[in-house]
Amino acid sequence: MAISDPYGNFNFLVEIDGIVRAAFHEVSGLDSTIDVIEHREGNDPVMRKYPGQVKYSNLTLKWGIASDTDLYNWHRQWVIGDPAAKRLTGSVVVYDRQGKTELARWNFINAWPAKWTGPTFNAESNDIAIETLELAHEGVARA
Repeated sequence: MAISDPYGNFNFLVEIDGIVRAAFHEVSGLDSTIDVIEHREGNDPVMRKYPGQVKYSNLTLKWGIASDTDLYNWHRQWVIGDPAAKRLTGSVVVYDRQGKTELARWNFINAWPAKWTGPTFNAESNDIAIETLELAHEGVARA
């Protein structure tokens, strides 16, 4: 059996229907949790455990602020109650070190921008100004 090397976490992109964003600094929140329901019947000494509701964390996207405002504008549509605001589907895609071959993909569905955070500015720093967007969604799965 061949042993495969683990994938790097630095060569990835985020695809969101209709929104083009060249690069992201960080993506987090690719997880799901199943609630545990404990139940004991009668005088049975054993506590049984059953699967309950499935929950997904918000996806957090971080990127260096630049001239494109597509993600901010999508969030703004929801802030002002624009009836044209849409839930979107997307993917987080990991590529090989050369950036040519797709290695893994996580698809998320019915996402909407639940929280936007602007950059923190500091005159004593030379860091990149980072924007953050949290996406609430209804499911994520590795394809």
